[in-house]
Amino acid sequence: QVRLVESGGGLVQAGGSLRLSCAASGIIFGLNSMAWYRQAPGNERELVAAISSDGNENYVASVKGRFTISRDNAKPTVYLQMNSLKPEDTAVYYCNVNLFRGNYWGQGTQVTVSS
Repeated sequence: QVRLVESGGGLVQAGGSLRLSCAASGIIFGLNSMAWYRQAPGNERELVAAISSDGNENYVASVKGRFTISRDNAKPTVYLQMNSLKPEDTAVYYCNVNLFRGNYWGQGTQVTVSS
C-alpha cells in the first residue's frame, strides 16, 4: 500500500522559510521521481517542483531561486525547502508519486504566508 505523509506546513510571515517533508512507504522510493504540488483556494492544483530518481530537479518559474527540492533515499523522504516566502505561496501543498499502478497523493499540508 502506497502511503505519502506530509509534514512541516504552518503560518509564516512574508520573507520567512519553511521546510516540508514527505515520508513515503509502499514504493521502491529510489527508483521513482517525486513531486510537490500546491493548490490555493479557487485555483487548480499546480506542479511546484519535481526530482527524478537520479536527482535532477525541475521547478515552476514562480519558485525558482526560492524553493529547493531534495530527497533522502535512505529515509525515504522528499523535502521542499521554501525560502523568501510570499503571500501568493499560500496553498495546501501535496506530495505526489506517479507509478504504473496509479497516481498517489499525500493528505496535504497547509502553508499560509502572511503579508
